[in-house]
Amino acid sequence: MSRTLLLEGPRRLRLADQPSRPLRPGEVRLRSRMSGVSHGTELNLYRGTSAFADRVFDRGLRAFVAPAAGSASSYPVTLGYEMVSEVVEVGAEVTAVRVGDLVHTGTPHQEETVLDVAASLRATYPLVVLPTGERLERALFVSLAAVALQAVHDAEIKLGDSVSVHGLGVIGLLTVQMCRLDGIQTVVGVDPDPHRRELALRLGAGHVLDPAGEGPLSVRIRDLNEGRGMDVAIEVSGTDSGLQGALAAAGLGATVVAAGFYQGGAAHLRLGEEFHHNRLSLIASVGAWGAPDRHAPLWDRRRVLQTATRLLYTDRVSVEGMLERRFPFGDAPAAYRWLDEHPQAAVKVALDYGAGGPG
Repeated sequence: MSRTLLLEGPRRLRLADQPSRPLRPGEVRLRSRMSGVSHGTELNLYRGTSAFADRVFDRGLRAFVAPAAGSASSYPVTLGYEMVSEVVEVGAEVTAVRVGDLVHTGTPHQEETVLDVAASLRATYPLVVLPTGERLERALFVSLAAVALQAVHDAEIKLGDSVSVHGLGVIGLLTVQMCRLDGIQTVVGVDPDPHRRELALRLGAGHVLDPAGEGPLSVRIRDLNEGRGMDVAIEVSGTDSGLQGALAAAGLGATVVAAGFYQGGAAHLRLGEEFHHNRLSLIASVGAWGAPDRHAPLWDRRRVLQTATRLLYTDRVSVEGMLERRFPFGDAPAAYRWLDEHPQAAVKVALDYGAGGPG
């Protein structure tokens, strides 16, 4: 018997027993080691503020619609997509992994996972076999590094461009580093939190700004960039105020990439200002929900995840200093309460499964 984390309604979590079952051909059994908690997607689901609170996304229509009349409640649901596990059992016909392999999967917070390997390799966050067990915490960041990589690809940054990154959580800090790998000399990080700004400087940002600092952000950005707006502004805070900051930072004919998971309305957007007058291109960046990569078929989700893993495990991008708080899996409900009340207190929060869960 193992346990899984269930969300039964806004801010109502519990650990539920999950019976084990024999493997079918093509399946593997994973024993959890660590899992990351998303400050964006998961926290908004936990709070009940996401678009999924009262609607469903119809993949056929590619539109949000009201749930069918008489349909069951959307609760309970699982949370999580940043899982690091050990393969402890392999079913017949499985050749992609072996017992003892450490893997990253986009699966929920639970002590044990039974996974169809072929289906997982086609998933939004496909199974990735980790190259080593050393510094295992790097594997927590594979999914989020894939989000950052997708945003950088969608921006189509050119050598010599100036770039601003709005929001310096994990995705923003990884984006800053990937921009530097792309040969970008001027990278400006924007975030209200001084600790995150300091991390961005350590990880390669040339300048950092507090969006609430003295004077308009649009002017301060241009003061750092020879009087011009940014060629590319990447928004990863998931807030409408952050997106407005990115629009204000961008120069004439520039590209703004919106990679955040936004909630509710957009009271802070002022579309009649820089967005309109600078003829900006606004691009939504997402690799989930069946949206193909803009560079398919050259790039698919497996290649994105494998590239993200390679960047992390060759230390081309660093996660040093980002994992600031760990909770035992048994304290998962308390971990979400703490993060809900102190969202800026840790760049990254993880659940720790001890020796690897039951058994």
